[in-house]
Amino acid sequence: MNSVLVVDDELSMREFLEIVLTKEGYDVHFAASGQEACNILDKEAFDLVITDIRMDDIDGLGVLRKVKEVNTETPVIIISAFATAETAVDAMKDGAYDYIPKPFNVADFKKIVRDAFQSKTVSRGQVEEEFHFGYLIGESPQMKRTYDLIRRVASTKTNILISGESGTGKELVARAIHGESPRKDQPFVVINCAGIPETLIESELFGYKKGAFTGANTDKEGLFEAADGGTVFFDEIGELTPAIQVKLLRVIQEKTFTRIGETEERQVDVRFISATNIVLEEEVMAGGFREDLFFRLNVIEISMPPLRERKGDLPLLAQHFLGKYTHEQGKDIRKLSGYAMDLLSQYPFPGNVRELENIIERSVALESSTIVLPQSLSLSNFKKTRIREDRRRTDLGEDGIKLDKVITELEKDYILKALDMAHGSKQRAARLLGITLRSLRYRMSKLGLEAFSDES
Repeated sequence: MNSVLVVDDELSMREFLEIVLTKEGYDVHFAASGQEACNILDKEAFDLVITDIRMDDIDGLGVLRKVKEVNTETPVIIISAFATAETAVDAMKDGAYDYIPKPFNVADFKKIVRDAFQSKTVSRGQVEEEFHFGYLIGESPQMKRTYDLIRRVASTKTNILISGESGTGKELVARAIHGESPRKDQPFVVINCAGIPETLIESELFGYKKGAFTGANTDKEGLFEAADGGTVFFDEIGELTPAIQVKLLRVIQEKTFTRIGETEERQVDVRFISATNIVLEEEVMAGGFREDLFFRLNVIEISMPPLRERKGDLPLLAQHFLGKYTHEQGKDIRKLSGYAMDLLSQYPFPGNVRELENIIERSVALESSTIVLPQSLSLSNFKKTRIREDRRRTDLGEDGIKLDKVITELEKDYILKALDMAHGSKQRAARLLGITLRSLRYRMSKLGLEAFSDES
């Protein structure tokens, strides 16, 4: 049974914590002052110490320092009705696990206590081994299933389609498959189908012969040749034009291709892994993607869950990015405060893991203490905006509303915003809205918005 020493000069708080902690199954001990706590610590060892910050003789920081003298591995949680950012900084510098301002939410308190015990019992090496797979991080059931599937398909030559929203880590899955495969020492070539201009993509993929067109001053090896023996990763495969889809199908079927300006076919040995953040089946039905190519690419599908569906992985991911960016920026920031993590846990992360990484990088740049506090997360504007939007959308007013008109205006606002974010590309705007290209075209026609974007 884990033992806890509670240090507080208020009897009511000691009695309250005794009830809470005893129900959780902990062996609870008490000290009514900082001096009494120090005397007890000279004689007994505890798995966790929870102490108030403001006491008459020896304050909570003094108790914290005494605990660390006795055993540096014992986590200490500071509780205070007078907690400030400066208090938190001082406590973290002296090695506190976390601080909790009064009054606190009991469920949050219980979670912080559980996390404190886990921090003591799980070593970094164990975390790396159990929760990491290549550059992928997570212990959720969804991620463990993904790891298992990667292991099973890696040794095969089967083509893989990785689906999921932007920012979920689809390229990391592709790299993990390649890294576990017999091709791991051969090239891994990334082809960003949305990043190569339509006029250049054929020459980039297949290469060309000197003199094939104006500007072709030398022979050029294409990306397929560069990947020979290894893996080709098509990112945003749904962006390929119909003409390129036809030629790609031949490469997959025949393992041959022809450089621009040549007639000789060249053999190539590559494995194909593709990724998409749209529903390709819907694109096939709408005529935007070839059905035969879809079935060639989608022999096995790996679906990456959005971060909002695996929030249990949030602490691991946040701590990983915190370590990465504190090292890069040369800072001594050791953890996120419990309340910073609570704020992150409420955020929906529309940009998924990539957005979390950006948030942590920014917080490290802004934070001046050794702990990331909530004000460094830059999420307040999002929360205020969401509150304003929720109120606007649900405010009926005394005279009521015209529901059809409100829904039409809302639909129009979202479509125009998506088109703006996609720089006029209907295909990309459809992905942002989670609908098919055909559905977007229909809605735009219904709303009279055809002139607001370029076809893409």
